[in-house]
Amino acid sequence: MATLKCHRLSLNKTFHPIRTSPFYHPVSSSAGFIPKSLATSICTPFHRLNAKISKLSCTVSADNNAVVSNFSVTDAFKLTYLEGNSWLWSVSGANILVDPILVGNLDFGIPWLYDASKKVLKNFQVIYIEPGQSSEIETSYGSKVRIKATEGPVLGPPWQRPENGYLVTSPQVQLSLYYEPHCVYNQSFIEKERADIVITPVIKQLLPKFTLVSGQDDAVKLAKLLQAKFVVPMKNGDLDSKGPLASIVQSEGTIESFKELLSKELPDAKVVELTPGVPVEISGN
Repeated sequence: MATLKCHRLSLNKTFHPIRTSPFYHPVSSSAGFIPKSLATSICTPFHRLNAKISKLSCTVSADNNAVVSNFSVTDAFKLTYLEGNSWLWSVSGANILVDPILVGNLDFGIPWLYDASKKVLKNFQVIYIEPGQSSEIETSYGSKVRIKATEGPVLGPPWQRPENGYLVTSPQVQLSLYYEPHCVYNQSFIEKERADIVITPVIKQLLPKFTLVSGQDDAVKLAKLLQAKFVVPMKNGDLDSKGPLASIVQSEGTIESFKELLSKELPDAKVVELTPGVPVEISGN
């Protein structure tokens, strides 16, 4: 799994890695056994989504149907869910694309056993962030968005690299966002961090005697550790899947049951439900 920076229109937003290595290669992604051709990357052209934008505020109850027509100089994250584990985040003129399936379907390299279709995105260049690394993206306004990679779970054999989570801080440090698409995290690391926005699965995806994706009480614990103001539930089990493996994956919990659990532990946090392809803006003022 990697973050992506999207150039749109004539903007020229340069990418500034703090530490890089020529030996990084896409041996893992948030999907587990994904071939190199399907691994995530930094993008170039990305077509603007023609969709209504909702706006939320950290301090004022917002109208979910409000249309945002002008760019705000205050810090804000505009979140667009692209199904599965994929997201487009826009902050201060920088577009960050996270964990897309670049070519074909999500099949773990074994399409006869599991095959799930989602959005196809093309024409990408690859830049990687390893757990513990940080990078900065320069926006079109001269400010910088900071991205820090955190260590997630190992999905597959023990020699496979762990997945990434991400902490993203807005240029004016008014807002921060945490994302990890399995709700698996290192508590000793997380409890030292804070995030206004937490993007996490809340519905568990289970195989017999194995948890693919956690959620519910674990998602509540994550939000509480990070002192989240907003929780954005992921629906990464909601795919058009087929194959023998797909038939034995079971879901546990609902968004409503998560809301009930969250209200007891973190009553001031708001749950922001997104529709795939429809951006929602969460601002820091």
